[in-house]
Amino acid sequence: MSTALKNLSLYNFDEVPSGENSIFGIVVSEWNLEITNSLLEGAIETLKLKDVEEKDIYIQYVPGSFELPFGASSLLEKKRFNAVICLGCVVQGETRHFDFICDAVAHGIMQVSLKKEIPVIFGLLTTNTLEQAQDRSGGKHGNKGIEAAITALKMASL
Repeated sequence: MSTALKNLSLYNFDEVPSGENSIFGIVVSEWNLEITNSLLEGAIETLKLKDVEEKDIYIQYVPGSFELPFGASSLLEKKRFNAVICLGCVVQGETRHFDFICDAVAHGIMQVSLKKEIPVIFGLLTTNTLEQAQDRSGGKHGNKGIEAAITALKMASL
């Protein structure tokens, strides 16, 4: 496994554009809240480190990951954002439900981004186990929330 010994969230701070004078939305799934709150903390911390003011970070919670695209779309109806970050976590279960949710969220986020012509960032963990999700939300493999915030900063600067 390529991630076995890596913190995937390491980055060169100087290569990430400043977010000064930018406005970011973050849509967060309430399902697996322990995981998604860790992702949220990583995203907020990263945005602040890159000069985004707290007042320019808007957070919207939705019940689950399936609702992330709608949450992003409704957030974009309310205000002009430079980018919106979607954060969620889907853990593989015993049924194909996992596949349907992950596919729908990925397509939905892309559709919102293209329709609204604003970057909407895919920050959805799709793991086999809860332990893998913990490893990627502040554990040994970093924090996908940090990676999503870096992507938002880069896309907002285009």
